Amino acid sequence: MTNPATTHQNGMIPSQPGPREAAEAMDGVIPGAGPSGKPGSRPTVKLREAGPDDPPRYAPEWLELREPADAAARAHDLLDPLRIRLANLPGKSGGVVIHDLGCGTGSMGRWLAPRLDGAQHWILHDRDPYLLHFAAVASPRSGADGSRVSVETRRGDVARLTPDALHGASLVTASALLDVLTREEVDTLAAACAGAGCPALLTLSVAGRVELTPSHPLDEEIARAFNDHQRRDGLLGPDAVTAAAEAFSENGATVRLHPSPWRLGPDQAALTEQWLRGWVGAAVEQRPELRAQADAYLAERLSACRAGELRVTVHHTDLLALCRPAGGAS
Repeated sequence: MTNPATTHQNGMIPSQPGPREAAEAMDGVIPGAGPSGKPGSRPTVKLREAGPDDPPRYAPEWLELREPADAAARAHDLLDPLRIRLANLPGKSGGVVIHDLGCGTGSMGRWLAPRLDGAQHWILHDRDPYLLHFAAVASPRSGADGSRVSVETRRGDVARLTPDALHGASLVTASALLDVLTREEVDTLAAACAGAGCPALLTLSVAGRVELTPSHPLDEEIARAFNDHQRRDGLLGPDAVTAAAEAFSENGATVRLHPSPWRLGPDQAALTEQWLRGWVGAAVEQRPELRAQADAYLAERLSACRAGELRVTVHHTDLLALCRPAGGAS
C-alpha cells in the first residue's frame, strides 16, 4: 500500500492528529513490517523484539524543534559527489528510489528532495505510525528541477534489515541514526547497501564533543557521563561514525566524512534548553552521584540560555558511502 504524498501548505510538520486522524494514519501504514521470512511477506525492515504498545522513540515536537538546526548543519559538501553518483546509476531512467531509515517526521526528505534533480520515490521507514503520518503529509512534491516526488511509508524498526529490503534502491538515507545502533546492526546496514549497490548518506551522528561558551568546570564531566550513556546496551554512540566508516570500507565502498555541527545561540534558545535538559538528564542517569551538582549546573546553564548569554556547539559527523553499483565498477 502506498500513501499518496501531499505536502502541508506551509511545508512544516502538521499538528499531532486527533483520534480519527490517528486511526487513518494507522490504516495508511504498510502492514507486514515485522520479522521476515514468511511466504509472501513484503521486503521491509525488521522489528526488534518489542511490544506493540512501546512508546515512540522521539516526540514530534522535539523533531520539529531540531529540524532547522539539522538543516543548517548537514554537510552540503557531500551533495555534489552524491549527485554525480545518482546521475550515473545504471537503470535510473524511471527516477531514483530513496529509502529513508528512521525517518521520524521526514526532515531528511524535506531537506534533500528539493536538492536533487529527477523523479524521486521515497520509501519512509519508521516504527512509529504517527511519525510516518507526519512525514508523508509534509513531504516535498517536487525535486530541484520540478520533477515529481512520490512517497510511501513502511512501518518497522530499522535496527535490522532483511536481505531484500533494499532491492532496487538508488540511495539510503538516515539522520541521527548510527549512534543508536549496535556494531552488528551497522555492519548489517553496510552489507545491505553494498549488496544493493546503492550509496548511503547518513547524517548528524553524534561525535562525542560539545563546546559551551562560557565554559563551566562541570562541562567535561557531564560530557563524559553523557557519552557513556550513549554507549549503553551495546549501542555505538559517539563511536558510530568510525564503526560505520570501517564497515562500509570493508564492503568496498568509498567513504567520505564531513563535520555537521549544531551551532546554537540566542536564536535557538528553545532548542538549546531542551537539548540541555536531555544532555544533563542522560548524564545523571548514567552517574546518579552527579545529581546534586548537575541540578545546580543545569539551573545555571538554563538561566544563561534564557538571558541570551549561552552558545553551544554540538559536534556531529555526516557520512557518505559510495558503494560499488550492482553489476558495475564504482
